[in-house]
Amino acid sequence: MERLHKELAELRIKLDEIWQGLDIDQKINALEEQEKQLAQPEIWNNPVSAQKLARDVAANKKIIQPWQVLKTQVGDMGELLGLDDSGLTDEIAVQLAASKKEFDELQKQLLFNGKYDQKNAIIRISSGAGGVDAMDFAEMLERMYLRWAEKSEYAATILERSPGETAGLKTSAIEIVGPYAYGKLRSENGVHRLVRLSPFNAESRETSFALVEVLPAIDVPDEVKIDDKDLRIDVYRSGGHGGQSVNTTDSAVRITHIPTGIAVAIQNERSQLQNREKAMEILRSKLAQLQMEQHVDSIAELRAGKSAEWGSQIRNYVLHPYTMVKDARTKYEESDAAAVLDGKIDGFIDAFLEFSYT
Repeated sequence: MERLHKELAELRIKLDEIWQGLDIDQKINALEEQEKQLAQPEIWNNPVSAQKLARDVAANKKIIQPWQVLKTQVGDMGELLGLDDSGLTDEIAVQLAASKKEFDELQKQLLFNGKYDQKNAIIRISSGAGGVDAMDFAEMLERMYLRWAEKSEYAATILERSPGETAGLKTSAIEIVGPYAYGKLRSENGVHRLVRLSPFNAESRETSFALVEVLPAIDVPDEVKIDDKDLRIDVYRSGGHGGQSVNTTDSAVRITHIPTGIAVAIQNERSQLQNREKAMEILRSKLAQLQMEQHVDSIAELRAGKSAEWGSQIRNYVLHPYTMVKDARTKYEESDAAAVLDGKIDGFIDAFLEFSYT
């Protein structure tokens, strides 16, 4: 029992330090205020704003509640130990081991201290060299991230998708909503390479590439201020939800940031206003990413360029003659390539996180 008292005391001290360091009490108060706002019927007069607040509430709960549960468990174990009942020793030991493991997992949040690490993420996938195989690979990556989001209990929304002529896709943009989504997924930013027997070219061995850009979702205009004179906005005809030629409207929007040449086109939303808002959100996100890469203080200082240049190959997926997925930066690898492509990428995320802070 003495050993359990000592281990629990050590865990309580560590927990209290992190509780204060993360300012959990302030986060709890802010969450309660958000929930009060969400409970007001009039907030739904602006559905877009209300839905964003609802997503923020859900995301903040996922950050705060595990710490609250852990603190309650530690308190309960302290009360049990206070009973000085030797018959509870085994039960308390099991609970304490589980709580220490949970603490170690939650402690990883301390590494998410980048400017945008707590933001949601936007993933943009583009097929590269490799023809149809590359487009198919881009679709495989799209599914991988959607499966990862599902397993992580994150919300995923496809913002824009351009299918390939024969198979796969040319581009796809996905918004991932959840705690530290950008902090976790920024490890995926770069060129991904696939080696396999081609299903499209008489079983020949093919190498194909896809570019993955991971952006912090900047949905508050004041966070990244863009001068209106630096924007060119084009409206063009887009297909409706019933198909390419069904319900076509002039609702698609392309916004170009003239100084950098970065352009974002969105046509998936039902109105021109919604497409414009989503295109501006992605543009702000791309400019924020570029600002971090170029180490400048303001958007006005940005030079022409784009995130995740094609030269920065980060990961290899080999399906033939053996199976392996290996990260070129951390050297972390998985032999079960099928599991990785089914969304098992947490090992790569954790390895990159440790690599970035060593």
